[in-house]
Amino acid sequence: MGSFVSMLVAMAVGGSVLASSIKIINQGDQALVETLGKYNGKKLEPGLNLMVPFLDRIATKETVRERVLDIPPQNCITKDNVSITADAVVYWRIVDLSKAYYKVQNLRDAMVNLVLTQIREQMGNLELDETFTARTTVNEVLLRELDTATDPWGVKVTRVELREIVPSKAVLDSMELQMAAERQKRAAILTSEGEKEAAINSARGQAEARVLDAEARKTSVVLDAEAAQKALVMKAQAEKQETALNAYATADALKILGDALSKNPKSAEALQFLLAEHYLRMGQKIGESDSSKVMFMDPGTIPATLEGVKSIVSSADAAEAVGNLPLDLGVH
Repeated sequence: MGSFVSMLVAMAVGGSVLASSIKIINQGDQALVETLGKYNGKKLEPGLNLMVPFLDRIATKETVRERVLDIPPQNCITKDNVSITADAVVYWRIVDLSKAYYKVQNLRDAMVNLVLTQIREQMGNLELDETFTARTTVNEVLLRELDTATDPWGVKVTRVELREIVPSKAVLDSMELQMAAERQKRAAILTSEGEKEAAINSARGQAEARVLDAEARKTSVVLDAEAAQKALVMKAQAEKQETALNAYATADALKILGDALSKNPKSAEALQFLLAEHYLRMGQKIGESDSSKVMFMDPGTIPATLEGVKSIVSSADAAEAVGNLPLDLGVH
């Protein structure tokens, strides 16, 4: 019975020793092995690994996959002495586990403090307005500085992103007032520009309207003048034609009358009567005209005038005299 118990104890001890000598590392992880408390460069890779019982031990086991480091909000002072709060997120991974374990104690805390220090430094180099527009530049600078600073720790920083930059409440209130004033200024400028444009358009329209009205009046005056000129020309031509026709008619009548007198001497008495009647009608026409003047006529001269006309007509050359009378003797 005692030998059986000893066998069981030996088997248990052997199983324990065997189990302690076999280690399985998951994919994406690494482990450091110390022999008698000293690291000799031995690493356990993913898979099945053998260790020396009672001599080797696993000092640390970490993942070598990329990880995310969340940086809490940090109070910063900008170049123009404005208080802001900034936080960030850092993507990193371990490339040398031995350095990450032996070069620095508590790697995560060290990285957080380093990132916070870099953020405060970068924010202190910028004014408040620049912090909102230079985010990409700040991210690039932080990535370069952090990657250089963590290289001795066996860490590779792959990306840094500033998430939020929040000014203090007083600064926010001041910025809101400034933005409201800026919007009012822009609205006033737009309103004044609109009124200016409207005034310019109105003045331009009025000027064009006056020009068109002047051109229309000019055209109307020219047309009226041309029409009046044409009317005067036509009237003159008509009067000229009428005068010519009357002259031709009078000449024809006198010619006919001269022929009649030359053929029939007794027609002289009729001619005397016609001339006397024409003389009297001429005086009557002058008296009826609105623009006529006062004409004094001695009744005693009428028989003498008639006798003179009679003597002209009764003479031997009456026919020739009648034929040579001027054309304006006709009654118009």
